[in-house]
Amino acid sequence: MPIRRRTALALPFLGLLPVGTARAQPAAPPPVLFLHGNGDHAALWQTTLWRFESNGWPREHLRAANFPDPLARDDDAVPQPLRSGSIEQTERLAEFVRAFRAETGATRIALAGNSRGGNPIRDFTVQQGGASQVSHAILCGTPNRGVMDWPERAGSEFNSGGRFLSRLNAGPGDVVPETAFLTLRSDSNDLYAQPRAVWSPTPDRPTGTDVDGPELRGATNLVLPGLDHREVAYHARAFAEMARFIAGRAPARIAVLPEARPTLDGIVTGTPGGVQTNRPVEGAVVEVFRTEPETGERIGEAIHRRTTAADGRWGPVTVEAGWTLEVVVAAPGHPITHFYRSPFPRSSAVMHLRPARPLTEADRAAGGVLLFTRPRGYFCLPRDAILLDGRTPGDIPQGVARAATSTLRLPASELGRPIPALFNDERIIARAWPAAEGRVAVAELTW
Repeated sequence: MPIRRRTALALPFLGLLPVGTARAQPAAPPPVLFLHGNGDHAALWQTTLWRFESNGWPREHLRAANFPDPLARDDDAVPQPLRSGSIEQTERLAEFVRAFRAETGATRIALAGNSRGGNPIRDFTVQQGGASQVSHAILCGTPNRGVMDWPERAGSEFNSGGRFLSRLNAGPGDVVPETAFLTLRSDSNDLYAQPRAVWSPTPDRPTGTDVDGPELRGATNLVLPGLDHREVAYHARAFAEMARFIAGRAPARIAVLPEARPTLDGIVTGTPGGVQTNRPVEGAVVEVFRTEPETGERIGEAIHRRTTAADGRWGPVTVEAGWTLEVVVAAPGHPITHFYRSPFPRSSAVMHLRPARPLTEADRAAGGVLLFTRPRGYFCLPRDAILLDGRTPGDIPQGVARAATSTLRLPASELGRPIPALFNDERIIARAWPAAEGRVAVAELTW
C-alpha cells in the first residue's frame, strides 16, 4: 500500500540543470543515534544499521544506544527498582548525544527513536534546549498523545493527562524550527495507538487517544499502512523514509549488502526478578556453534566460547555470511538459552543476548520448550504467513498486531528433531532441549 503523507514532505531537488552547469555535491549526512523503546534494547536497530551502512553511512557514524533500565515506572515520579523515569531517560540521552558528538566531531546529529525512545528525544530537543545539537528528530510509533487517559494511572509516563505528556503537549506546537521533525506511524495496526485498549485486560475500554496519536504538530507526519508498533521503526519501509528525510534523497538500495566475514559482538543482559534490563551480566558462559541449515544440528565443536566479565561482553566472533548459528547462553539466575539464528549478512556490535525468563510450571511439565520470537515487529494474523513446526501457532491473536512470541511445548519423545519456524520469507530450523535440565530454545527472527 502507498505511504500516506499527512504533512507535505520536501522532496530532494530532481530538476534538470542547464548544460554545462556544475551540480553541487550533496553535503554529508549527519551521524545518527538510535533509541529503542520500552523494555527493549539496541539490538532491535540491527537491520536498520545494516541498511544505513549499505547506503554509504560510515559505521562509526551510526550508534544504537542501550538504556540500562528500559522499562518505565508505574508512576513516573516514584522510584521503582530496575525501572526508569522520564527525567532519567532525558538525562541519559543528553549524555549519549554529548559523547557521540565528541566521538564523531559533528556539531549536530540526527536522532531516531521507537515508541518510548521518542519521549526523551522530544524532551531534550524541544524542552531542554537540545535543538542546537540535533539536526533531525525522527519519532517512530511514539505515543505523543498518550496510550490512555485513565485517572487511576495518572502518574504514568504514557498517560495523555499525566505530568510528563501534559508538559510536552502544552504549547501551541510540538516542534522547534532549528530541528527537522518526522513522525512515522501506522494507519490502524499500532497496538498502542488505538481508541480502545486492545493491549489490556479490558480491551473495550476507551483510551482517549486514536490512531493518529503519534503525530506531532508542525512535523512531517507519514503513515506507513499495515505496519505495527515496532515495524514503523524497524521495517525496510521505515528505513527508506528515515534515510530520505535525513539525507534529503532516496536511499540507493533497501537490501543489505553482505560482507564475506561478518564479526559479531554484543553484551549479555538479564531479567532479574522477571524485569527486563540492559544491565550487563557477569559470569555468563556464551558458546557459538555453526549448524546445519536443514537440521539445526551442530557442525563440530564451538567456534567461540567466552565467559563474560563485568561489562557483559561475549564476543567478538567472526563467521561467514551464509552460516546458520546456535548461540548458547548460560547466565546466572536464568535458564540455559539456546538461540537459533538465520545467517548474519553483516557485522554487528549490538548482537545483545537476553536469556529467557525462568521456566513456568507449564514449561517444566513439558519435555522441551521452544520460543518463536520476532524482536523487530509483531506477528499479525492474517497479515503474515507464520508456521511453527508445520502449523499456524494457536497463541497468536488475530486483528491488531500484538504478539511477538509464540510458545511451543513438546513431549520428551519429540526432542532431538528439527523444528522449522517460518515467518514470511525467513526460515529458521531449531531444536528443543530438555526442560528438566533448565534449558529453553529460542528461534529468533532477524527480519
